[in-house]
Amino acid sequence: MENSFFEDLKELLNTLTKDSAGGKMEKDLTGKLFGPIVVLALVAISFSAFFIVPPGEVAIKTRLGSIVDSYSEGLHFKMPFVENITKFSIQIQRANIKTQAFSKDLQTMNARLVVNHRIQKETAVSIFRNLGPSYVENIVDPAVQEVFKAIAARYTAERVIAERNELVMELNSEVKERLTKKEIIVTDISVVDLDFTEQFLKAVEDKQVADQQAQMAGKLVEKAKRDAEQQIAKSRGEAEALRMQREQVTPALIELRKVDAQLKAIEKWNGVLPGYVGAGVPFISIEKGK
Repeated sequence: MENSFFEDLKELLNTLTKDSAGGKMEKDLTGKLFGPIVVLALVAISFSAFFIVPPGEVAIKTRLGSIVDSYSEGLHFKMPFVENITKFSIQIQRANIKTQAFSKDLQTMNARLVVNHRIQKETAVSIFRNLGPSYVENIVDPAVQEVFKAIAARYTAERVIAERNELVMELNSEVKERLTKKEIIVTDISVVDLDFTEQFLKAVEDKQVADQQAQMAGKLVEKAKRDAEQQIAKSRGEAEALRMQREQVTPALIELRKVDAQLKAIEKWNGVLPGYVGAGVPFISIEKGK
């Protein structure tokens, strides 16, 4: 920043003095501009001697390539041209990672993972020294991809679909354990997108339809079986009732039924004798005397 400022001033000075008529005019112009240039330079240097660390960040100061110290939020001093500042966020950061993996049955899956992570102020210097400012690209991204591919290879594609939560739990557990050793805290990992090839999805859909049809057919068979069993039981009950009725019919019962029928006929008789009785045998009517 400071070098760029002086280069711009130098270029401005050269432009102003380039077309001057004579060396005297050039010297006069240079003399007039020297004072403001010095003032502006001093102002720029004074501003560059301070730096501000906002809340949620930590700053690492290096002096000629050596780490001096770390600083939390506030206004701090640094030596211009000699010391440099690198800032890290200690808030939860979001890393979007796209990857491709193969299931146990060699189905291709494309996934997009969201990794929420952060670092601590106490470990910022160590991370800066060992991992560098680009620790997400250099450490987090490769580690998450490697673990996801290893876990996906343990599951068949159908299990990935049916047991997705278990896969995510394993992914969280293994990634957290691995990155904790690198002083990176992973709060949680989400699998926001998980896609398979169209051919596989079509095969899964066809299988689900076939399973549903098989279940429906099985239910119909069970219903027909229950209906048949109920009909057989009903027929057996009716046959058993007829058998019991036949066993109860005896000659005495038959005679008793005849007597009952005659009694009922007598009860219904109106006192008029029929003109004939039997088969072709005339009945002699008895009339009352005149």
